[in-house]
Amino acid sequence: MDCFVARARRNDRRGCGNDTSEPENALPMKDRKEIAQALAASGYIADGELATAISLMALLRRPLLLEGEAGVGKTEVAKALAAAHATELIRLQCYEGLDQSSALYEWNYQRQLLAIQAHRGDKADAIEDQIFSEKYLLERPLLAAIRRDKPPVLLIDEIDRADDEFEAFLLELLSDFQVSIPELGTITAITIPHVILTSNGTRELSDALRRRCLYHYVDYPDVDREARIIMARIAGAGASLSLQIARLVESIRKEELRKVPGVAETLDWAAALVGLDVRDLHDSPEIVHETVMCLLKTHEDKSRVTREVTERLLGKVA
Repeated sequence: MDCFVARARRNDRRGCGNDTSEPENALPMKDRKEIAQALAASGYIADGELATAISLMALLRRPLLLEGEAGVGKTEVAKALAAAHATELIRLQCYEGLDQSSALYEWNYQRQLLAIQAHRGDKADAIEDQIFSEKYLLERPLLAAIRRDKPPVLLIDEIDRADDEFEAFLLELLSDFQVSIPELGTITAITIPHVILTSNGTRELSDALRRRCLYHYVDYPDVDREARIIMARIAGAGASLSLQIARLVESIRKEELRKVPGVAETLDWAAALVGLDVRDLHDSPEIVHETVMCLLKTHEDKSRVTREVTERLLGKVA
């Protein structure tokens, strides 16, 4: 019987170990330049403030709350951080009505029913010990994140979509990194995950959660950084073309749009232009206008960005 079940029978699950130190092959998190370089190697171009926030996140072992508009690359930070650490990314996608069981654990009821039928005639206590054991436990993201031997990156995505009740439960977990399962007892973290929360600002988060986390606002990248993102992510996108695309996207964002294009839309457009063998936007104004639809996500926005608007904005691009 493994250590989980043995300790569960004593109703005091403390984990198979309690080593919360960083693994030897973890990314060194002291120099923000090294952090930025490691993230860049994973395809994410970070600014200095974000690199500093990640450095402090590791130093203080605090969750990092990333807030900003949809599409600015908040989720990509967690993906790049997991790649830089060479560790697992565990993602919890929040939504309205999310409860503890969906985020923490569930019992495999079908297997439990089959086990009960298979052990008919056995003592009730023996059956109960059998069906409420590790074998029948289904891990959900939050439980999985604290039971890994190597600290994973735990991404709690769009926390602003969850209810206040779930936010309160999450705050307790992030404070103690332990959970209680009535049938098994208290489960304490084997390792402390690197926790990143994202919010699009659709509702105000509690002061308690904000105090628990380090905070960084992720804005749309400036022209130079967006050009570097394009070059890092799109094969065949040269420096000149990438800079032109970034400048035109910046101009489009300043238009009165219902859905401002994010970095993902910029990359889609850049990939389309490279795929159509465009090397200079001024040489292909027709293609530029026809493909700018990659940036526009509503009928209202497509109607607003007319051919004349595209030509006017393109004329401002060096």
